[in-house]
Amino acid sequence: MTTTLKTASGQNVDRSVEVFVIFGISGDLAKKMTFPSLYRLEESNKLTCPIIGVAMDDWSTDGLVDHMRSSIASTIENPDAKVIDRLASRLRYLRGDFTADSTYQALANLMGSAQRKLYYLEIPPVLFAPVVEAVAKNGLATDAFFLIEKPFGHDLGSAKELNDRLHAVIDEQQILRIDHFLGKQPVLDLFYLRFANSLLEPLWNRDHVSAIQVNMTEDFGVEDRGAFYDPVGALRDVVQNHLLQVLALVLMEAPSQPGDRALWDRKADVFRAMATVDPSQVIRGQYQGYQDVPGVRPGSKTETYVALRLSVDSWRWEGVPIFLRAGKALKATATEVRLIFRHPPKLSSLELPSHVVPNQVILRIDPEPGLRMTLFSKAADSTGSDEVHLDLPFAKELGRAPEPYQLLISHALEGNHSLFTREDVVEETWRILDPLVQSTTKPVTYARGTWGPDSAVDIVRGHLAWQVPWTD
Repeated sequence: MTTTLKTASGQNVDRSVEVFVIFGISGDLAKKMTFPSLYRLEESNKLTCPIIGVAMDDWSTDGLVDHMRSSIASTIENPDAKVIDRLASRLRYLRGDFTADSTYQALANLMGSAQRKLYYLEIPPVLFAPVVEAVAKNGLATDAFFLIEKPFGHDLGSAKELNDRLHAVIDEQQILRIDHFLGKQPVLDLFYLRFANSLLEPLWNRDHVSAIQVNMTEDFGVEDRGAFYDPVGALRDVVQNHLLQVLALVLMEAPSQPGDRALWDRKADVFRAMATVDPSQVIRGQYQGYQDVPGVRPGSKTETYVALRLSVDSWRWEGVPIFLRAGKALKATATEVRLIFRHPPKLSSLELPSHVVPNQVILRIDPEPGLRMTLFSKAADSTGSDEVHLDLPFAKELGRAPEPYQLLISHALEGNHSLFTREDVVEETWRILDPLVQSTTKPVTYARGTWGPDSAVDIVRGHLAWQVPWTD
């Protein structure tokens, strides 16, 4: 994977990554996401460097290759054996303790003369700082980037502490904080839908939009992930990262220049203008049966559902409420953003129902990405009016997009940082939600297969009710 930069004299400088090191390559994330993504990159001839996997399992390189083959066989339909063989030839395995100097000395020997390095930390968060510190201590952090998985802290204080430890040994520009939602095609399309189309952008403000709803609903529960989920909950798992990052793209102003710095400046502006959440504008819920999930602490107060109201103190969005809802064991699985527009003036000459649902623009992120506009039109039988939908299915019109991790790893190898989260943005999102993540109140119980606690209607009172996600 190659990035070509120009010097002041105009000469091209090759910035291709020379070695890709993955800490925690024996884990579940690598099996489900990393290996399939590496296969796709190899398939498209976008891999050019060796890949070194570091873990504590008693494996050899042959064992790692077998693990890779098993992963691809279970995740990719009809994989190409030649592509798998090419990927296998890149792999090397290093067994070692992540905090032992001997591990990094052995890693240096494996990397040889490679200069430009990418380290991917697919490891528990408690090891993020120790691994980066060990890499730096052993002289391996020069000309290197560190791709770090979420969660980046568990509250504002821990996020700042982690940033401070990393900045003590490497620069902020070397840190690539990953959020796979930023690699989803419809999230990337938000930028173009807004700023590349004169049809939508003039309406994208408080003069025309009455409210915004962001939903991430799931029809399944925690299942066998109780030990992981219980210390985290819905706020930390999806709201602080995924949904707020999507919301930043919905609310931000257009960057004044190209490049990842200008983009993240505009996202940071959004969060700085967002007040800390008011606990009275939040409903936390827990589905019936959650306490029986293996790994969940007795008497757990972890929320599996949250609905909340936010606002932005900006010229564009002043007075427009923003409603976020996320939960497990609900009626349907869908992730979407809805802009709800103001009602048009009422005219007696129009045959409209007494309670007209306002026009909406819906960006569906999952399960099948697409854009929907809801409008009113004359009914076919000329006896009244009907709501009509203008739908744009992205896969049909634009082709099947790369998987998020495939795109994120590709960008990291290229040196493109626009899809990775910056320090100030992470800290601002924690600031906004900090009163909630510290909450010790008992969540409201709700039945599985519903839309969550009945009291969630109070959050949107005075505005359009929570909308059933677009799933058809």
